[in-house]
Amino acid sequence: MKEKLQRLWRPARIILGGVSAVALLAFSARSTDTTPVKELVIELDAPDGARFIDENTVREHVLRSADPVIGAPIGEVDLAAIEQGLRGIGCVAHADVYHTMDGTLHVKVRQREPIVRVINADGSGYYIDRDGWTMPLSTGHSARVLVVTGAVEEPFATLPPMDLMALDDSLRTSAHSDEMYHLASVIADDPLWNALFDHAQMNADGGFDLFPRIGGQRVKVGRIDGTGMLLTSRLNKLRIFYEQAMPKSDWRLYSTIDTRFADQVVCTRREGGRNIQGGR
Repeated sequence: MKEKLQRLWRPARIILGGVSAVALLAFSARSTDTTPVKELVIELDAPDGARFIDENTVREHVLRSADPVIGAPIGEVDLAAIEQGLRGIGCVAHADVYHTMDGTLHVKVRQREPIVRVINADGSGYYIDRDGWTMPLSTGHSARVLVVTGAVEEPFATLPPMDLMALDDSLRTSAHSDEMYHLASVIADDPLWNALFDHAQMNADGGFDLFPRIGGQRVKVGRIDGTGMLLTSRLNKLRIFYEQAMPKSDWRLYSTIDTRFADQVVCTRREGGRNIQGGR
């Protein structure tokens, strides 16, 4: 009989333990919900040299955009509304807000990383970030990135941030920002090109010219395909040309370096004299 009772008591203890744990968790959750917010901790992830927002700005936005936060019961703080408000800031890529049992409200914000600044023919402009999203300009901050000018009439300067890779077909056909994104990505990811090129120009035919910081040439790379592979191929030719031909000549002699021809690079002398060609 005693052994039978012990066998029955064993699962009963497990069940009672589970119920007690659930009750304890429920009580703890209710207790936590009534804990007042005592502290606001900001964690900001922003690229060096291109910070468009700081911890104080995030803090002020949180305290401004919601009902009173500090001192409010933590369970009554609308975390989703705070996140949505932070994501509405043009330079913010992601926001995560949560609280801990000690009454601390944690706010994690990741800023967009611009890789190109687009300047329209009318003077309006915007950035494109590393993830392919548009990003508004800032009156107080700027980033030292590739600048694209020329026959540019992109609509994104007045629109909220959007993913260029998710544009509908009509907007993608009329705009060239996805091509600018691929151009900037290829340049930003290569130490040589990132150090050499700081300005690009889009021509009326949709092709691009690059302008190096030294030498004063116009480097013609043409249209950018959807993957950037054609641009990479042309820049590979340019790299070989720089390594093999330029050490034997004076960069200042040439006004144009054209990479658009198959298996060769064609240079035009400033005086209008003979051109030179460099193979792959």
